[in-house]
Amino acid sequence: MDIIVKVKEVKGNCPTFKVGDSFVLKAGYQLVSEGPVCMHALSSIMPFYNALTVSPPCVLGLDGKKDKDKAYVQCPDPVEHTGGGTVVFEISRSTSAA
Repeated sequence: MDIIVKVKEVKGNCPTFKVGDSFVLKAGYQLVSEGPVCMHALSSIMPFYNALTVSPPCVLGLDGKKDKDKAYVQCPDPVEHTGGGTVVFEISRSTSAA
């Protein structure tokens, strides 16, 4: 099962991502992207990506208010203090290639 990670929101100025960017974690271990991927952002996704291949987001407490089939995590950049950018990611599962 593939995991699709999409940039849902950017707070501040992220030098790597913009809203709508995405990448795929294929077969649970292959990161596929057309653009750069921030290593700091991966730290917020890593604890959950494997669990999301077998459990729905609601079981992990990561589901959205409107869409229970999508998980939401945020990168660790404290934008208010660094002047950088905090990114909110929307994560969904797919059995087909994205």
